[in-house]
Amino acid sequence: MNRVILMGRLTRDPEVRYSQNDTSMAIARFSIAVDRRRQQNNDGQTADFINIVAFGRLGEFAEKYLHKGTKVALEGRIQTGSYTNKEGVKVYTTDIIADNIEFAESKGASDGAANGGGQSYSAPQGQAEPTPADDGFMNIPDGIDEELPFS
Repeated sequence: MNRVILMGRLTRDPEVRYSQNDTSMAIARFSIAVDRRRQQNNDGQTADFINIVAFGRLGEFAEKYLHKGTKVALEGRIQTGSYTNKEGVKVYTTDIIADNIEFAESKGASDGAANGGGQSYSAPQGQAEPTPADDGFMNIPDGIDEELPFS
């Protein structure tokens, strides 16, 4: 079974290209920094930088909603490959082909992380602050549907 689940922050904005065949398809490439738990190798690195590729509608989603610093949770599969570079050296690659990408924190929190400071969510003027329900999920106030990136 080839299945991967990762959570991390984008290290750069997604680079999106479109295929040149009859049905144009988005191909988004980006990388995420995934923290290592309680591990530190000899060079002091505490995160792994993992390359992600998203095709089709998922690539379009990445282009529209993801940016450097966004914390995401994603599922996919590992794909390895190789090519010969201009110098004639064989280069081996490892990518994660994404099947599902979800936001792992609120938009305000990710904006704060990208700008170096934390930001908290504040409800739109005249509306109550969301409060946790008994089932553990947050109630979303009425009237912010157009701000959500999904329906």
